[in-house]
Amino acid sequence: MEQNQENTEEQPAQLFVKQKSEEFKFQKKTFKEKFKQFCVECKRVLKVTKKPSRDEFKNIVKVTGIGILIIGLIGFLIHFLKELVF
Repeated sequence: MEQNQENTEEQPAQLFVKQKSEEFKFQKKTFKEKFKQFCVECKRVLKVTKKPSRDEFKNIVKVTGIGILIIGLIGFLIHFLKELVF
């Protein structure tokens, strides 16, 4: 019977510990914790990245240039139509 009583006494204590740990998850992080997490994520990203090859770089420059030209053309057409209408 003593073992049975000990088990019932331990259960509420365990529940209390679990509740405390769950509450701790939702507490706001301090600036120091946020900064530390940011540094860890930056390190991870820098480890994963690699320098692009010459061909990859040329393709990136071409696609970016075409995108800038398209956006500029759309802006010019909108401005031109606005001047014609108003």
